[in-house]
Amino acid sequence: MYRTIICGIGMGSRQTAIRILRRAAALVDEGGSVIVMHVIENIPHRHLMDLPEEFETNAVVDAEKKLSSLCKELEIPAVIEVRIGVAASLLVSSAREKSADLILLSSHVPDITDYVFSSIVEKVVRHAGCSVLVDRRPAPAHEGSASQAEDVAPL
Repeated sequence: MYRTIICGIGMGSRQTAIRILRRAAALVDEGGSVIVMHVIENIPHRHLMDLPEEFETNAVVDAEKKLSSLCKELEIPAVIEVRIGVAASLLVSSAREKSADLILLSSHVPDITDYVFSSIVEKVVRHAGCSVLVDRRPAPAHEGSASQAEDVAPL
């Protein structure tokens, strides 16, 4: 169905990452490519917050290892890209650079910051030059269920 898919994956829920990667693998054409992208939001004044200089470098290496390991575990061949910057902008520009025909993202429960600043997903949907598929987390059977606990397990 799609030649090039960009999967925007955060370091939050392992189950969400698995669901997105499996969906991408099912949608990509034979011979197509899946690009797994994680963006570490730029921290403009890290020196004011007592963060070590190597904080961003370590975060990039850690994210690359986790995403590579997960793709290998799922047997999904993918290119891993971890960048530092503004997530929505980098996802849209990466899709343009790579002539992607699909960006695959996951939604989350909106909070007040989404209403004030808008969400990454909303910005990507608004500005992408290709199709965007928003994966919605299935509703848990009931509060506190095992599947809900699994879905919040960190990557």
